Amino acid sequence: MNSIKDQAVSEVFATYPTAARKKLLSIRKLIYEVAAQDPDIGELQECLKWGEPAYLAKNGSAVRINWKASAPNYYYVYFNCKTTLIETFKEIYGDSFSYEGNRALLFNLKDKIPAPQLKHCIALSLNYHRIKHLPLLGN
Repeated sequence: MNSIKDQAVSEVFATYPTAARKKLLSIRKLIYEVAAQDPDIGELQECLKWGEPAYLAKNGSAVRINWKASAPNYYYVYFNCKTTLIETFKEIYGDSFSYEGNRALLFNLKDKIPAPQLKHCIALSLNYHRIKHLPLLGN
């Protein structure tokens, strides 16, 4: 697994409760797996956006992850709300995910991560600017 090189990102992960940190590190691992399996994505940049760990690709839209003390049993995978990503995920996956408006997938800490479906969503985001002109982003 890729180690966290950005000290500020590492510090944010350290603030999460253990259960949330484990889930979010699993999501981080999925993000890097998706990038490694798709040469069109290229190198990822890991940084903080709005104080949250964010993953950016040259031809993609950022994927952010976070846990909030105001909703301690949940964690989030955020996508740019000015894209059609969440709309596309709803069309493809329907009730397989819980959604927060047009900006996030919401997960309960007790639930198993639906890795294949989530990896597909991450891939669509990290390729977004290359595929945004396609119906349902090419699906």
